[in-house]
Amino acid sequence: MLNQAQAGQRQVYFVDAAHFVYGPFMAMVWCFCRTFIKTPAGRQRLNVLGALNAVTRQLVHVVNQTYVTAQTVCDLLDKLRPLHPNDPITIVLDNARYQHCKLVMAHAVTRGIDLLFLPSYSPNLNLIERLWKFIKKDCLNGRYYPTHQQFQAAILDSLEAVNTRHQQTLKTTLTLNFQMFDNAQLLTV
Repeated sequence: MLNQAQAGQRQVYFVDAAHFVYGPFMAMVWCFCRTFIKTPAGRQRLNVLGALNAVTRQLVHVVNQTYVTAQTVCDLLDKLRPLHPNDPITIVLDNARYQHCKLVMAHAVTRGIDLLFLPSYSPNLNLIERLWKFIKKDCLNGRYYPTHQQFQAAILDSLEAVNTRHQQTLKTTLTLNFQMFDNAQLLTV
């Protein structure tokens, strides 16, 4: 499917959710004396369900502050279909319960979108996981935001920049290089 996407015959999106919790995101702190660092309190969160195009690296996302549910996935599918009205679309996703349910599967069929589920416990095969790591590093690590609104604004700004100012930086991070093993044998001790 990735070969078809690179040839322009199909759209392939990698889909996953990131749950950003308003709390401390420490970087490296080393000093000779005791230092107190401000951190936010509370459990407010920002949920982002994102779809990353495997070839163009364009990000489409749905954001909420409650929970990512099957309906959230359906909303994302509704955003993807109009972007490519005549192209076949495949989304690659993990086996999260809210993605692997009858509602989402039926909704995908009505939209003409193929669902490709990754094997369990294989986040390294989902390209969007690299993007979430970058977003956290870009706007959260070692930063203090006094309010949840500023925290949210920083994440949303970084997400919007994926399609603009971060595009050059992400070229080397969001590659389609996946390590494959054919007929690998595991040694047991």
